[in-house]
Amino acid sequence: MMDWTDRHCRFLHRSLTRHALLYTEMVTADAILRGNREKLLGFDRREDPVALQIGGSEPAKLAQAARIGADFGYSEINLNVGCPSDRVQSGRFGACLMREPELVGECVGAMRAAVSIPVTVKCRIGVDDQDPEEALRDVIGLCARAGVKTFAVHARKAWLEGLSPKENRDVPPLDYALVYRVKQEHPKLRIVLNGGVNTLDEAQTHLAHVDGVMMGRAAYHSPAMLADVDARFFGASAVSFDAAVSAYVDYAAEQLAQRVALNRLTKPMLGLFNGRPGARLFRRHIAENANLRGANLQTLRDALAHVAPGEDRAAA
Repeated sequence: MMDWTDRHCRFLHRSLTRHALLYTEMVTADAILRGNREKLLGFDRREDPVALQIGGSEPAKLAQAARIGADFGYSEINLNVGCPSDRVQSGRFGACLMREPELVGECVGAMRAAVSIPVTVKCRIGVDDQDPEEALRDVIGLCARAGVKTFAVHARKAWLEGLSPKENRDVPPLDYALVYRVKQEHPKLRIVLNGGVNTLDEAQTHLAHVDGVMMGRAAYHSPAMLADVDARFFGASAVSFDAAVSAYVDYAAEQLAQRVALNRLTKPMLGLFNGRPGARLFRRHIAENANLRGANLQTLRDALAHVAPGEDRAAA
């Protein structure tokens, strides 16, 4: 979810669910050590709980980056061993580390020694010609030995040779059964399933076999589904969709006052009203106006005026 789940996206999603764990974009350890940390890691504590997702392959650097992330207030540090992008392959991190499970174990061991918050792993079931039955178990086994208790498993191989990053999200077949078996073999570990989960009904089905479900692009493209998460999965009161939209408008006002461009704030909203009357006009208004010089809160309010109000907004 690089370039997608930025702090504005996370604030919108947190407005829709109080209890789901949110993840940052993947940030490399080198960027954290050398770059603008406030820009890379700064977040609004109203987003909590948030996991910081880090990429890298050098234990000492990852440990230092994890410590910095913990100091910023993140709830969890996640090592990404699943991203198949060209950038991660050239940098020896992400999915290519599935080939080096011993190194992954060393990395998470160093990270755990550096912080008191949980260190978790996000991985694939294998890459290229690896046998997933062995590759996934090797990574989980070595990381568990280093003390990791939670694994988010994208139930697809990553084909680093022959498929583009986009194709790697859809083309390799999903093997949910393998993830289920690994959970059965490791009842004390927390296994979270990822990959191809498009609806909350599908998530509910998977939860009969695993401890959690991670949703990425489906939640990004249709974030309104998150308003049902707390009541359905956490036994909490339902979130008012209209109240969540109002909260995000208030947040947008705060950010605009800090000179954040409106188009950055509206980007995660584009799929918010999918299936509702006026959704297309909302998106068109944003597309035609949010990038203009002088675009402001009224621009957003004008876009929202195209969307048929829900019961909450009608009452207000």
